[in-house]
Amino acid sequence: MQKGQQTWFFESQPVIIGSAAVGGPFEANGALADDFDLLHGDMWLGQKSFEKAEKKLLEQACEIAIDKAGMKKEDVQFFVSGDLMNQIISSSFAARTLGVPFLGVFGACSSSMESLAVASLIVNSKAGKNALAACSSHNGSVEKQFRYPTEYGSQKPPSAQWTVTGAGAALVADQGEGPRVIAATVGRVVDMGISDPFNMGAAMAPAAVDTIQAHFRDMGIEPTHYDVIATGDLGKIGHAIAADLLKKHGMNIPEEIITDCGLMIYKEDQQVFAGGSGCACSGTVTFGHFVKRLKKGELKRILVVATGALLSPLSYQQKETIPCIAHAVAIEA
Repeated sequence: MQKGQQTWFFESQPVIIGSAAVGGPFEANGALADDFDLLHGDMWLGQKSFEKAEKKLLEQACEIAIDKAGMKKEDVQFFVSGDLMNQIISSSFAARTLGVPFLGVFGACSSSMESLAVASLIVNSKAGKNALAACSSHNGSVEKQFRYPTEYGSQKPPSAQWTVTGAGAALVADQGEGPRVIAATVGRVVDMGISDPFNMGAAMAPAAVDTIQAHFRDMGIEPTHYDVIATGDLGKIGHAIAADLLKKHGMNIPEEIITDCGLMIYKEDQQVFAGGSGCACSGTVTFGHFVKRLKKGELKRILVVATGALLSPLSYQQKETIPCIAHAVAIEA
C-alpha cells in the first residue's frame, strides 16, 4: 500500500458516498456559492460565540454528508476531524454531539486532506467499513485567536488572507457510488524562516511544492495525469511563489491545471486581501465544488494539496518561525 517514501496507494479505492459544504455570509456572496449545501446569512448562526457558531457549522456539514449518503449517524464507524482552535475544540465538541468514535487531527489548514487521508486509510486497511472526514474554520474565531479580534479593527497588510467561515465533510466507505480516493501523500514539515502570521502564503508555499514533488516522484506519473492540481490556501502571493519554485525544480505544470482554493472561493471584488484561508477553504472547495464536478463528469482526476501553517499563539509570542506542511489526496471520478 505504501508507494515510494511518502505516499499511500489505496488499492480498494475508498468511495466518497456523501459530502457536504456549509458556509457563512461572505461565502454566500462568493464565486462558488452555488456549490454549497447550506449557507448562512449571519456569522453567529444564532449562537452566543463565534466558537459555538463554528461547532454548529461542522455539525451541520457532518449531518448533511451522512444524510446524502443515505445513512444515519449511528451507522458511521469513525469520525476524523480537525480545525484551528486550541485543542481542536470545534471538532471535539462536534464529536460529542455525533457520538461517533473520534480521531482528532491537527494539520492547521491542511486538516481537510489529512482527515480525508486518515479516513481513507481506515477504510482501505479494513479497520472500518466507513469513516467520516471533516474540518472547519470561522473568520471570527480564528481572528480572535491568531491575530486581532474583528471588533478591534486592526489594519491588515495586502499579504493577509481571509479565513473562510464554513465546514466541509465527506463520508468515505468501502463500497457505493461516488468519487474514489486513489492515493494520499503525507507531507513533511518545512520551515523557511518566515515568522509573519500575516504572510501565510509565502510561509506555506515551499511545503506545498515539497509535497507535490513527493507525490509525482512516488506515483511515477506526470502532472498532466490530473485535470486539476489545487493547493489549499496559498492565496495570490503563495500561489505565485509556488509556481516559481516548481519551475526552478523542473516541474512545468501547465497554468490551466494548477490552481488554489484560496483564489477560487471568493470573487475579485470581495475584500479578501491575498485570498481565502482556513481549514474550510480547501475543505468546502473540495467537498463541495470539486466533488460536484467529479460527479458530473466535468473532471476525471484531481489532486488536492491542502497546506497548513503549524504555528500557535504561544509560538508566535515566543518569536518562533512558522513550520508548515502540506498533505495531498488524489481523487478520481
